[in-house]
Amino acid sequence: MNARAVGLAFAGLLLVACEGEAPPEGFAGLGRAADAFARVEPGRAMTFPADHGAHPDYRIEWWYLTANLEDEQGRAWGLQWTLFRNALQPGANAADWSNRQLWMGHAALTGPDGHRFAETFARGGIGQAGVEATPLRAWVDDWQLRSLSPDQGGLGELQLQARGRDFAYRLHLTSDQGPVLHGDGGYSQKSGQGQASYYYSQPFLQAEGRVELNGQSYAVTGQAWLDREWSSQPLAADQLGWDWFSLHLDSGEKLMLFQLRHADGQPYRAGTWIAADGSSQALAGGDIQMIPRHHSRVAGRRLPTAWTLRVPAKGLAIDTVPLQEQAWMATRFPYWEGPIRFAGSHAGVGYLEMTGYR
Repeated sequence: MNARAVGLAFAGLLLVACEGEAPPEGFAGLGRAADAFARVEPGRAMTFPADHGAHPDYRIEWWYLTANLEDEQGRAWGLQWTLFRNALQPGANAADWSNRQLWMGHAALTGPDGHRFAETFARGGIGQAGVEATPLRAWVDDWQLRSLSPDQGGLGELQLQARGRDFAYRLHLTSDQGPVLHGDGGYSQKSGQGQASYYYSQPFLQAEGRVELNGQSYAVTGQAWLDREWSSQPLAADQLGWDWFSLHLDSGEKLMLFQLRHADGQPYRAGTWIAADGSSQALAGGDIQMIPRHHSRVAGRRLPTAWTLRVPAKGLAIDTVPLQEQAWMATRFPYWEGPIRFAGSHAGVGYLEMTGYR
C-alpha cells in the first residue's frame, strides 16, 4: 500500500464537490464508502497478463515503479513513475467523452543535488491516458510504461519514460523472475476492519538507461520495483496515512513493509519477505517493528525521514537514511517519496513513501 493511491483521491474529491456531499472520510478520501463498486474479497486468483491491465469495476488503481540507480561516477539517483486511475462510477469505460475514468500521473527524479517532480491529469476515453494489458502499455500523454516481451507474464522486459520541466528519464528494465503476490495470494488486508486491496509486485527488475537534469544526460544502472494495486476502499475511515518501504537487500532478498496509522495511534502493519529465488512469506503486524529514528522539517511538516526497521524472525535489524531529506511531492495531495539506503544486519537500497503528515 502506498501513495500511488494519494493522487487518485483528487478524482474522488472532484466527484464529491460535484455532488455536494460532505468531504470524504479517511486520508485523501480513500476511506470513503464505495458500495457501488466491486469489493475486494479473499480467494480471487491473479491472472497474468490480464491483471496488468485496468479493473474498471474497482474505484482506484495504480501502476507504480521506483528505481534505485547509480551513474558512471558512482553517484546515487532515484526515480518514481506512477499512473493512477479513479472511476467515478463502476465499469464506466466508454471510448469517448462520456468515459468516467480519471487519470493522474506522477514522475520524480531525486539526485545528488535535490528532488524534482511533475504531475499531469487526463480524462479517459479520448486516448490521452489508459492501460492495455496484452502487451502491457500504461500511458498518460508521452509518459509510458510498456512491455517489450511476453516473458514473466509480460514483465520480463519493459521500457519506461517520463519528462518534467527540467528533468527526464528513460529506462530499459529486465527480469527473469515472475511477479510476487502480497498478503494471501494477492489479497492484501489494510485494517482489522476488513479494508483490503489486490496487490502484487515485480521487485526483481534490473535497470539501465539515462536520466537528464537541466540539459545534462547521465548513464545509469540499478534496480527497480514495480507495484500493482487496486481496490474500492483501501483504508478505514480513521486511518490518517501510511509509511511504506520497498527494500533491495544486497543479499538478493527483497522486503516490503507498510504501516497504516490510525487516529488512536495504533498502526496496522504488514509486509512480505521475498527470497532471492522469488519465493515469498507474508509478514503480520507482530513480525514487524518500525521505529522513527530521526525527524526532519519538510514543507512545514515534521516527518520521520530516518527509521529503524526490524523483522526478528529473519534476523533483520537495519537503520535507513534518505538520499534527500526534502524529497517532497508537492502534488494535489502532497506526500514524501524518495530513495533510501540502509545498513545494519543487512545493507542495501530502497524507497520510502510517507503520507498523511500535517
